[in-house]
Amino acid sequence: MKPLPYREVKRKLEAAGFTQVGQKGSHVKFVKKTEDETLTATVPCHREVSAGTLRSILRQASLTLELFEEL
Repeated sequence: MKPLPYREVKRKLEAAGFTQVGQKGSHVKFVKKTEDETLTATVPCHREVSAGTLRSILRQASLTLELFEEL
């Protein structure tokens, strides 16, 4: 996994059904409501989101790397 720009991470999360619900400082909160649970992912609004941070975002969003790359 390589670092991605914030705009691309945002686009992929929105394609996966997440919506932006808030921002505090440079961190943006995305939420997706399902029948069973509400998933929340916090993304730093930086020029580039590092690989380790992307892995954390994918865990929060319950997305696999393969699915995320297809979006």
